Amino acid sequence: MDVEDLRTFVEVADAGGVTPAARRLGISKSMVSRRLARVEAELSAQLLVRTTRGAALTEAGATFRDYAARIVTEFEAARETILPAGELRGRFRVAAPLSFGPTHFAPILAEMALRHPQLHIHTSYTDRFVDLIAEGFDCAIRVGKLPDSNLVARKIGPLHAKYVASPSYIERHGSPETPEDLQTHQALMQGTETWPALDGDKVIAIRPHGRFKADNGVALVAAALAGVGIAVLPLDLIGEHLASGALVPVMPRYPVPEHGIYVVRPPGLHPARKIRILTEMLVACFEDASHIAGEASRRSANGHP
Repeated sequence: MDVEDLRTFVEVADAGGVTPAARRLGISKSMVSRRLARVEAELSAQLLVRTTRGAALTEAGATFRDYAARIVTEFEAARETILPAGELRGRFRVAAPLSFGPTHFAPILAEMALRHPQLHIHTSYTDRFVDLIAEGFDCAIRVGKLPDSNLVARKIGPLHAKYVASPSYIERHGSPETPEDLQTHQALMQGTETWPALDGDKVIAIRPHGRFKADNGVALVAAALAGVGIAVLPLDLIGEHLASGALVPVMPRYPVPEHGIYVVRPPGLHPARKIRILTEMLVACFEDASHIAGEASRRSANGHP
């Protein structure tokens, strides 16, 4: 039985239909259907039932899906062990945040593509929470606090953020000094999230209220600059606005605790080599950036430009 046929069956099973599976695999729907037909003929069993909404697994299909996925995974691991050192090939689907993914992570993915010309990198930039397994991603780059899940995470760098507002907002509404004060202010949020703050060594949770919400950090920066409300935003997005005075920190006695930037992947004993290589490149990039920032800080402290 052909491994690509098995891979196609797993993609259809996970995606819930021929059309989304074809889109993930980058092949035609007719080719997906032919591969499925070969698998079912080989097994003499119906694995999928076509419905108006896509495709659903039969009892036999649900049982066979886990075996097929393990075979495909083992094959990929075996192929990697015999490939020439450094050579990657195949498809690599990565989810990355839209807020600063195109500026911070896209150059690294582009460098990876240059180093590995047989690797097909497909990146989805979105601040939506992506279901890696259901949507067929190899891994994701995520920022902030990770929710509890069965995904495997590797921290690649720190994430620093601040509570900020525009001078015009503070002039109209005042500046909150405590988390209790913040409850009377307009918060700029991504959803119904809680905001963390450090009270000494203790992390406390703030449940803000506001009428402006957006699922993208850049949109929240624009609202903060316009004076709509108070936001908690990564320094990578607001550094220049803090330097210019367009945004100013609020609640300095209750800073935002440090979070992280992570590569997350579906559970498994060993990550694919393409995930390991991307992770190593990201770690090296953040270490270099941290070193450069540290040198600049020391030069500034010593009075050098």
